[in-house]
Amino acid sequence: MFNAAVYRFRQGILSLFAPLRPLDLSLAARYLNSEQMALFERFRRGEQLHSLNVLRSVLAQGETPPELAVAALLHDIGKVRFPLRTWQKTLAVLVRAFAPPLFQRWSAGEYTDLWRRPFVVRVYHPIWGAELAAKTGAAPTTLWLIAHHQDKAVDWARHPAVELLRRLQAADNRN
Repeated sequence: MFNAAVYRFRQGILSLFAPLRPLDLSLAARYLNSEQMALFERFRRGEQLHSLNVLRSVLAQGETPPELAVAALLHDIGKVRFPLRTWQKTLAVLVRAFAPPLFQRWSAGEYTDLWRRPFVVRVYHPIWGAELAAKTGAAPTTLWLIAHHQDKAVDWARHPAVELLRRLQAADNRN
């Protein structure tokens, strides 16, 4: 859990400098159809950079099916439903790491409660993301990867796409 806090801190620092970092939208355009690209463009700049870095990490792992490439770019797209500030994302990660019962209780609330929103988004953005991606014609494997990118891969050991899930998670954790 400490690693999750360090990860979120690192992402927070990177998001502060996101406006200064180059953004290669042409890389995303190689893998996304026009509807998916429009969805990708709804991300904030820091989220776009994160997703592009996840894609680069996935590509560096070797042969990459298009379903995995699209999932790498859109795995966090559910977060566009309720954009959060960096401090809100950090708070959700820290509470989950250091007070799991509290996180469980707060994430089970209504997203209409502004103070609960970071916790609800943390839990539900994978499902929301899969719903958004489904409207763009994303492949079933892509939708499954987006919907389950925060699950424990061991829970899906028998699923045919579990190795792709592991690759996506490894890339996400690195970035």
